[in-house]
Amino acid sequence: MRAIAFADFGVAPRIHDLAIPVPAAGEVRVRVHAASVNGFDVAVASGYLDGMMEHRFPVVLGKDFSGVVDALGEDVDGFAIGDRVFGVVTKEFLGDGSFGEYVTVPAAVGLAPLPEQVSFTEGASLGLAGTAALDAVAAAEVTDGQVVLVAGATGGVGNQAVQLAARAGATVVATAHTTDERELVTRLGASAVVDYRDDIAAQVLTAYPAGVDAVIHLAGDASALLPAVRHGGRFASTLIGSPEQLPTDAATVTPVYAHPSAATLDTLAENEASSHTAVQVARTYPLEQVAQAFADFGAGTQGKLVITIA
Repeated sequence: MRAIAFADFGVAPRIHDLAIPVPAAGEVRVRVHAASVNGFDVAVASGYLDGMMEHRFPVVLGKDFSGVVDALGEDVDGFAIGDRVFGVVTKEFLGDGSFGEYVTVPAAVGLAPLPEQVSFTEGASLGLAGTAALDAVAAAEVTDGQVVLVAGATGGVGNQAVQLAARAGATVVATAHTTDERELVTRLGASAVVDYRDDIAAQVLTAYPAGVDAVIHLAGDASALLPAVRHGGRFASTLIGSPEQLPTDAATVTPVYAHPSAATLDTLAENEASSHTAVQVARTYPLEQVAQAFADFGAGTQGKLVITIA
């Protein structure tokens, strides 16, 4: 199969011709139709996870995927050959990624049915970003009538978080800079916009002198955003590992670790199918242009970048 992989640390990812993987017990093999780019993928390709996770070379990049089940390992229940699926590669090692024509994944976690109403391009954009957004909004305890700041609103996770918070009845303050970015977050449900190139906390406190009820921190300096939270408020972050990294007595700080359980993925699929939320796909690329997709991701995007494979 054709896949984007790197053969060793310090070697740039490129197209490799690899053997089609065989699903182990408890796994399914997916014929990949699409995969999306996440910051995790860029970090792996850059070698930042050297020493943090096992690498089984050649390492095929990619976490998110959508496609069709084409083989079953032993002891797999709930999935059949021909099923449309999507999800996140959740293996404890790096190597079996989704930027290839096939991927093997555990059936128990990181995999869910993809409704017919949801395209493969949309499905490939849902897994990691959608899970992080759902978990962040839950950690922030967003409820009707609250004011919530979403920092990092223009990215894939932020797009989902803005929509989820707005659908929950919150007044959403979103970060954006350009006219296009402001129009995007407003269309997704933001009631107000603050410029991420200026002092975000100062802008928020001008409009809400007591501070907002919650901050969903997906980008930027956490310590610079903390003053925007009211006393007793909540600060949910996908970018810190523990509350000790952001010491404060004024707010509850909760790190967010995205866990793509079957229930979470089912919720994401239902949200997309029912138009409760809508994935924002900024651009698609063929497999051969993953390097360009990574460059565009690093430059900043308004939504998800998707690799089309089948």
